[in-house]
Amino acid sequence: MVKRKQNKSCQWRRAARHETSSDPGAMAHVRTYSPAVRVGNWCEDVFMEEEMLKDFLDKRNRGELTMQKTDFVKENVLRKVDLSVTTDGWLRFGDVVMLVNPGTDRGDWQSTRDPVAVCMSVDPGTVQSRLSVQAPCPLTGTQDLEPCVRTAFVVTSVDGTPVGEPLRYSQSFALRTTQGFGGQLYLVSDHRTFLRCANRSRLQQVSLTDEESFLTWWQVVYLDPQERLENERLPVPANTKVLVVHCKTNQCLAVLGNHSMWTIYGKEYEVTAHTFLDSHKAEREMNHWIFVTDVRGTEGQGITDKLEPTSNLVPNETSEYDAHKGTDDHGEEEKQN
Repeated sequence: MVKRKQNKSCQWRRAARHETSSDPGAMAHVRTYSPAVRVGNWCEDVFMEEEMLKDFLDKRNRGELTMQKTDFVKENVLRKVDLSVTTDGWLRFGDVVMLVNPGTDRGDWQSTRDPVAVCMSVDPGTVQSRLSVQAPCPLTGTQDLEPCVRTAFVVTSVDGTPVGEPLRYSQSFALRTTQGFGGQLYLVSDHRTFLRCANRSRLQQVSLTDEESFLTWWQVVYLDPQERLENERLPVPANTKVLVVHCKTNQCLAVLGNHSMWTIYGKEYEVTAHTFLDSHKAEREMNHWIFVTDVRGTEGQGITDKLEPTSNLVPNETSEYDAHKGTDDHGEEEKQN
């Protein structure tokens, strides 16, 4: 029996060798010598190398090499952007802001994580020769908190509120990228499906689109759930922890520290739309966001320096809202008297 098995294995090997040697296509990709040796298809190999070199030079002249595309994208998306200056502490329509997650608290039982900003994850292969980012464009979270094209967003009205008016809690709005290379793309999300979901966590996907619709509507919700009802329809203060909720799915914007990825910009985190609750039914740290603006008098500080002192920023008492509120309270007192 052993001899029969050995004979069969030898026959199979001989048949495989005969099939490989008789098939010219199977050996066409095998190069036993360099093209300088005039053996085999040396003429075709020489022409192929010349065509490859010519194609490489043509792509280099057109700027279509991968290295050239990467440098072009980085040069444009990392261009510095000036954030809007906040004088009274309120967040207003038309402001250029950064959406920053302050990270986990130091000494917490969870693993600590530095602040993360929502940003565009532009693939150099999708830009081609166009002068702006094209939709759809994925979103990620970066630890580079310098305001630039990929991290700057404009607070846009969806209900006809004029530019300059303060954004209020539970008021619908949209976030879009800046003009120019940013492409004016809107932050969009929808219910997850088997084919449309986040790549790593499989949660609800968040990306950028060029079409404004109900899927691009978001709301700012007060952080403390016990005081949420009292603060509804009040102006939203800038540089303060809030929740950003998607209008259609009612899911909070979140950054996942346990789902990281490597891009051409370095290590970044996945951004999704999912509400994470703790044991007290309160939203966890991955759902906390800060609309970072430029606070007057802190030009020499970085974003990380502004997060801690301005996270508890109280708007000025001389703002329009407080003045209007004061007149209403004074009128009520006169009526009572």
